[in-house]
Amino acid sequence: MSDLSRAINLIRKYEGFNEKAYPDPITGAEPYTIGYGTQFYPDGSAVRRGQFCTMEKALEYLFNEVSIIETQLDKLNLGLDSVMRQALISFIHSIGWEPFLYSHVIDCVENENFCAATEEMGQWIFDADHHVVGNLLDRRREEINLFLEDLDEHPWPTSEILLGAFRNYSASPHEINAIQKLEERISPYILSEFANEFCSGNNQWLDNPTKDYDSVFSS
Repeated sequence: MSDLSRAINLIRKYEGFNEKAYPDPITGAEPYTIGYGTQFYPDGSAVRRGQFCTMEKALEYLFNEVSIIETQLDKLNLGLDSVMRQALISFIHSIGWEPFLYSHVIDCVENENFCAATEEMGQWIFDADHHVVGNLLDRRREEINLFLEDLDEHPWPTSEILLGAFRNYSASPHEINAIQKLEERISPYILSEFANEFCSGNNQWLDNPTKDYDSVFSS
């Protein structure tokens, strides 16, 4: 196995170490996960309820999984450089091999459309109920930044969460509540910078700070 330390560190960071097998959050049972996101041992047997492992064993399982992913990825002959390969290994470990094969990432990479590839990667941030998961959002950002590291390109956003919210804004109570909660959590310096840039071509908002949310986002 080549040097895949950055992929392994990404996986360890976001999977975390669990010495005891835990159930799938959706089923409440199988598949069980242990160590650093391991669901199947190197011999192919599934992780079972009540099983334990040491950190050393967890790393052994992870190295085995990463080696398998690397071998499968190399068979696709995508012409990946080292950082691209490592970014995709972490991504595949997160979403699974079959979902990766059915995604548009492969086609985008084959056509050297790396912008589209990262946009596709950035869509994998939702749970089973179609809610954005903060941990996945952070992970996709790191994977995309790694993927683009050796390219003369600027990282593209991992998703269009805010843009989608602005486009579909209808001033409903739950939307206003969500916006107000977000504003309370954002640094005033970041918020002021955003307001200045967002309204650089439209001074009406800045001239009228009491303007309501509906008129701001529907203008």
